[in-house]
Order: sequence, then structure tokens, then C-alpha cells
Amino acid sequence: MLSTVRSFIEKHQLLTPNSTVIVGVSGGPDSLALLHFFYTIQHEWNIKLVAAHVDHMLRGKQSEEDMNFVKHFCDELSIICEAKQIDVASFQRQTKMGAQEAARECRYRFFREVMEKYFASYVALAHHGDDQIETVLMRLVRGSSGKGYAGIPVKRPFHFGYIIRPFLCVSRNDIEVYCNEHGLEPRYDASNEKDDYTRNRFRHVLLPFLKKENPRVHERFQHYSETLLEDEIFLEKLTNEAMNKVVEKRFDEIILQIQPFQTMPKPLQRRGIQLILNYLYGGIPSSLSSIHISNVLTFLNHNHPSGRLDFPKGLKIIRSYDVCHFTFQEKKTDAYIFDLHIPSTLYLPNGYAIISEFREHYPKEAKGNDVLILDPEAIAFPLRVRTRRAGDRMTLKGTNGTKKIKEIFIEKKIPMYDRESWPVVEDGKGRILWLPKLKKSVFEATDVTKTRYLVLHYKEQ
Repeated sequence: MLSTVRSFIEKHQLLTPNSTVIVGVSGGPDSLALLHFFYTIQHEWNIKLVAAHVDHMLRGKQSEEDMNFVKHFCDELSIICEAKQIDVASFQRQTKMGAQEAARECRYRFFREVMEKYFASYVALAHHGDDQIETVLMRLVRGSSGKGYAGIPVKRPFHFGYIIRPFLCVSRNDIEVYCNEHGLEPRYDASNEKDDYTRNRFRHVLLPFLKKENPRVHERFQHYSETLLEDEIFLEKLTNEAMNKVVEKRFDEIILQIQPFQTMPKPLQRRGIQLILNYLYGGIPSSLSSIHISNVLTFLNHNHPSGRLDFPKGLKIIRSYDVCHFTFQEKKTDAYIFDLHIPSTLYLPNGYAIISEFREHYPKEAKGNDVLILDPEAIAFPLRVRTRRAGDRMTLKGTNGTKKIKEIFIEKKIPMYDRESWPVVEDGKGRILWLPKLKKSVFEATDVTKTRYLVLHYKEQ
């Protein structure tokens, strides 16, 4: 076992000489063996060793005895021990987390504290090969995504260092043998024998079957984990390159261009949605799974031009024609109405501005819907800029009839959330003169012989 673990550490570059290692120790056989292993190599690697124990206070006197056992074990070997009692039940009530999730959060917070105190580069945890099998199987059964299916990582960034797991290359039985050979007498948590937890059911039912087929099955699962992770890293790189061309990032929002996104290969689409969720959540919450990603892809492929999905923790996924917004903010735009003074620059809530001025000659830039040319004698003042109202209609340039503003928005595929803030320019009689960027009315001046024109420009701020 010692040579196997040493080779594993070297293969994955889990440790550097002259560093400080925090070992998470519960007092059970796995963590006690891990602490003892690091104790045996500390002089060879010139490492400073610190044991970190958390009493979650969930098992009363028994868990307190576990803490005292770890302290005593460390005293005998002259290992620094940092132990802390944390009322996980109280923390769980405050945060509404599950028991296991709350215990893990408290434990990892403590690891950060100990890392800071000793300027440690590593936190070593005692997950082993059988844990890897259980984790991979559980995620395959429950559903996961991307790296999740690879199970427990050998090494990952944590705080200002890394979490490392040198025992993923060995089995639970290997560790039991190690404890017997070195006279270690670990503590045992009776809850590990109960089938109340999903992991225990996998451990007691599925694992014996797999080990009967192949006693070293943990090695195959670890190889699968490492291979899958290598593939994921490569695919993530491709996904990042592809997604940079189809998304716009904001602080708490992602805007996805649907059509170019759908030209990406399916494996990159799945990982692209995963990247969006990671960015917005700052890490995928446990309530999300591969089913959610599948739902997003189905939503984007649906023929209906608009719709909405509500995800955990208030994330809203809103589709409107060719764009999809991923956001935690409910977009609501207050109605507005502004007088348009001339000359002036009127800044609008949607990030655009209308610049107004008088000209003595007909402007050459009259083409396009970003500019409107008016004959001051043909309209009523003052001009106003407002948001749309129910029933709004305008007489379009080049036509005799009127058309609903709503129909123009639909034809131009303007997203619902943009329609509410889109400016409507009207004159003093309430006649709609212009829908900037979209349509002009019959009131646009066409006579180029006049000596005075009113010019309106619609520009991004």
C-alpha cells in the first residue's frame, strides 16, 4: 500500500517538499491511516503536519470522545492537532441545508481557518477507491453532468492551496490491513452501518457484488475517473472557445444567441449550458442535475419563439425569439414620458439617447431608421418620447393605413423585455412620428427644398 500511494502522489503531483499539510481526521480507519501515512513520510518530504478534527456535535458524547481520541493520538506522535466543536444542527436550521451538506460546509470552513493559521498549501482527505466507486455510481444513478460523472477529483484548488486525496488508489480493505499492520486502533461510527443513507446502501449492496467480479475494481473506477476528467478538460477548452462567440456576459446575467449556439456540436452545447450555470451560480447547487441542462436544451430547440424556465435559487431563463437571457433579476421597466427639447440630447432608460437639432439643409444621412427628418411646419410641438401604450398605432411611411406598434414589434422579433422600454416618439397632437430603429411614419420630410429641418438621431449611449 505504501508504494502504491507514493507512486500515486508522484503521478498526480499531489505534494511538494517543504510544505505544510493539513490532514482532515475524524478518528475513523481511513483518516487515521492517512494521518499515520503522512507521519511516516514527513521527514522524507520535510513537511509540517497538522491534524484538523471537527466535532459536529450530532452524536453527543460519542462524537466528543472521537475528538478526544484524535487529540490523544496526535499527542502521542507529537503531531499538531486543531480540533473544534461546531453546532452543525444549529447551522443547519439557520441555512435550511440538509444535514450532510451543513456538516460539510462547517467542516470546510474550519479547514480554511486552519490553512490560514499555518499558511498551509494542502488539505489532505482520506477518500479512497471504494468511496470513488460509490460516488461514481450514485451520480450515474441520480444524474450529474460533465466532471460530476468523473466522481471525486484527486486534486482540486481550495482556498489558497489544494485539496488532495492520496488514498483514491487503494481500497477500504487495503486501509484496514494498514491499520492492523501498524497497530492503529481507529474509532468506528455506527451510523456507517445503517442503510438510511444512500451511500451506505450502495456500499452494502452494490460494492460487494462488484468486488466479487473484480477484487481490484476500485482501480478500474479510478482509471475511468481520470480518463473522463482528461476528456472533460479538453472539451471544456473547446466549449469556452465556442461559447465566447455566442454569449454576452454581464455581472449577473448571460445573454445567449440561440441560432449560432445551435450550430455547435451537442457535446459542446451541454457543456456550454453548464458553463453558464457555473458562472451565474458561482458553482452548481446540489439541487441542479443533468436533467436541468437537458430541459434548457429542449427549451432552446422548441419552435415557440418565447417562454421561460424557473431554476433553483431564483434563476430565470427567458427566451425571446433568437436570444435567451439567463438572469437572477426580474426585468421591469417603469413607463416614462419625456419632453424632447430642441436642440438637446435626451438620455433614455434603455441605454440609448435621442439627439435633436435644427438643420438649414436636408441632411445627407436621412437613410435608415436610426435618423428621422421632420418638417417643423408639418408637426405639432412639443415632441415627446414615451413608452408604448395599449392600442398604439402609427401611419407608416409609404402607406395609407395604420399599423399597431405591437405588430411591428412582433414582425421585427423584438424581445418582450425590450418592448417595454422601447421609445415611441410622438408630436404635440399625440401622433406617432417614429419608432427608432424600426419604422418611420408618413410625417418624415421628403421635400429637400425647405430651409429648415428638424433632425433626430437615435444612438447608443
